[in-house]
Amino acid sequence: MAKLTFSRILLKMSGEALMRGGDAIDPVFLEQLALDIKAVRTAGVEVAIVVGGGNIFRGLAGSSKGMERSTADHMGMLATVINSLALRSAFERQGMDVRVLSALLMPQVCEHYTRDSAVAHLEQGRIVIFAAGTGNPFFTTDTAASLRAAEIGANCLLKATKVDGVYTDDPVVNPQAKRLDRLTYDDVWNQHLGVMDMTAITLCRDNNIPILVFSIFQPGALMNVMRSEGPYTLIGGTHG
Repeated sequence: MAKLTFSRILLKMSGEALMRGGDAIDPVFLEQLALDIKAVRTAGVEVAIVVGGGNIFRGLAGSSKGMERSTADHMGMLATVINSLALRSAFERQGMDVRVLSALLMPQVCEHYTRDSAVAHLEQGRIVIFAAGTGNPFFTTDTAASLRAAEIGANCLLKATKVDGVYTDDPVVNPQAKRLDRLTYDDVWNQHLGVMDMTAITLCRDNNIPILVFSIFQPGALMNVMRSEGPYTLIGGTHG
């Protein structure tokens, strides 16, 4: 069995990943995800998670319809808190010790985020879920994921998507599209690949945090990626 590549990871998931069959949060998928996370944690990897809120409310969508942008973004942050609590509940049902740390102060619901508390929880073997983005409007949860990954010293940021990597074109629309095994940060910039927003990519580049893009929907996929097995795209390094 291949040795696990990273000792501390940050998993970034979209809120839409939690949706199935018209439900905003699908309990069947949550159970599968919890089992996958538990397997990785049991293998000794420290796991932090950032989840979006698009299955409930997306700030950009609200602002595009005339809502004031800061208000819309704060509503989106609250949606990520809801999703984070759902993840915590699913993980706890599998016997894991979990903490939700929010960038917005809400002590009746979860802990307030500080870097020191996040690192302490990870070192004690707990799963840490970062909620409410960066706590500031105009920043995406992709940027929040990159920021938190840098703050906690994560070895890798894993971007979980509905496809198993970055492709030359949309594989759903174009069956001839090819998956790219490796890209540099500059490739993402220059080819406008849209893997993550450019602020997030820049944060990862400046802090030398590799990004692994893979599909979260196959059971066991997370463990496979951690062993450098299975389909995925690695983003890291620069040309020259």
